[in-house]
Amino acid sequence: MKINFNLNNTVYSCDTSKPIEISIPVMFNGEQPNIYNVDKASSKAYESGEFIGDTRRGGGCNFEEYRIIPHCNGTHTECVGHISLERISINETLKSSFFPAILISVNPEKSDNTDESYIPHKNDEDLLITRKLLEEKLEGTDLHFHEALVIRTMPNDHSKKSRNYMKHHPPYFSLEAMEYICGLNVQHLLIDIPSVDRTFDEGKLTAHHIYWDVEQGSHNVNKDQHSLKTITEMIYVPEEIKDGNYLLNIQIPDFVSDAAPSRVCLFNIEI
Repeated sequence: MKINFNLNNTVYSCDTSKPIEISIPVMFNGEQPNIYNVDKASSKAYESGEFIGDTRRGGGCNFEEYRIIPHCNGTHTECVGHISLERISINETLKSSFFPAILISVNPEKSDNTDESYIPHKNDEDLLITRKLLEEKLEGTDLHFHEALVIRTMPNDHSKKSRNYMKHHPPYFSLEAMEYICGLNVQHLLIDIPSVDRTFDEGKLTAHHIYWDVEQGSHNVNKDQHSLKTITEMIYVPEEIKDGNYLLNIQIPDFVSDAAPSRVCLFNIEI
């Protein structure tokens, strides 16, 4: 099916039968990315008395229970409830599912090669996604496609789909980079790393606080008036997908939680 959408008085079209998947499906009991060495997402047949929820074991149907930590087991979309005292949920925060988006690719910089900052202090071996990198990639791009910003970090390969990030510490955002993103009025930020913040940051989540406009060190968020912006982490954008403008689709289960596993697709657009 083809759909048309109007953006800044220009009509675009896309074919919804040709999604470009950029999320990592949850392979229960199989290969999957992992951060903090948490238990893998897993599933098992439900058993009760003589009932066995597995047709391979003689059951009449498959009837499984699942265990998952969305923040650590794969692609997930989160809201401000991730850092708030109030239990704000992603299913109430993500109001729409289609967004104009721009995809860019960046080579994170060695932290000792940039004056850009982080709290707590950055380490010399850290890799940063900096404001300078983002400015270079976004210069001259159509601001109307900045509602969603999809960032692919380089180098890029299939190992991101099953990487143990405790063995390969990922890059993170400088404070200046996150302030720049907020200045662009990005509403949906998508990244192929486990977090916008450093893996071990003393629990400060400084970049998250900037993005959701929450005072540093505070977890106080007004339940009735808060940021509706989302962050989607641990996506994977294949090499053959070119940087540029797309229509983005974010799908989540109806979870009353701060984050949920998500399916994310891009659609090529035509004028």
